[in-house]
Amino acid sequence: MARPSKYPRELQERAVRLVIESRAEYESEYAAIRSVAAKLGITSPESLRKWLRQAEVDSGARPGKTTEEIAEIKALKKEVAELRRANEILKSASAFFAAELDRPSRF
Repeated sequence: MARPSKYPRELQERAVRLVIESRAEYESEYAAIRSVAAKLGITSPESLRKWLRQAEVDSGARPGKTTEEIAEIKALKKEVAELRRANEILKSASAFFAAELDRPSRF
């Protein structure tokens, strides 16, 4: 399980917006990312670059899984794991009760 981000969602969105708005002012996109990260106290420019790429996917400007799709896949995987556990419990219970029915009665 991924650890939660130490940066609030609002800060992430603001940082992405600032990079998008200031791309033209810098010689490269990464220079803009480094500058915005330094101004906002984001320790790793790579984190900001990932947020920017995910925002581009979410807006449809870049191919990939959107944040909503990722959340849905995660929820479905959790549900599948839960259903598999329940299925194993039911298999064990049915085997137990089937064995009880096959035993000869003492009375």
